[in-house]
Amino acid sequence: VQLVESGGGLVQPGGSLGLSCAASGSISNIRSMGWYRQAPGKQRELVADITSGGSSNYVDSVKGRFTISQDNAKKTVYLQMNSLKPEDTAVYYCKVVAGIYWTTSYWGQGTQVTVSS
Repeated sequence: VQLVESGGGLVQPGGSLGLSCAASGSISNIRSMGWYRQAPGKQRELVADITSGGSSNYVDSVKGRFTISQDNAKKTVYLQMNSLKPEDTAVYYCKVVAGIYWTTSYWGQGTQVTVSS
């Protein structure tokens, strides 16, 4: 199983970026897909996640600015980030949880998002 992330980069405050994460390989029964981030010196935190049924959840600091979406057929999750702030700077990781009777978590390699003028 491989998770391939794309879309990170450098953006000015107030700008927008979109991230995508595509799962490939022998993965089925996806329960949820999500995005986490880790800033230097800080713990990794959940940014947003979405269940296979479409229910989404956001950390308070990004509500109203970020939107998570998914394409179940393509096993891909997206994160649209608007009104970016310097404090959004971090490495963003994709996470997929799959399984029926027990679950397995898969992580992407991470993509850097830097918000700076």
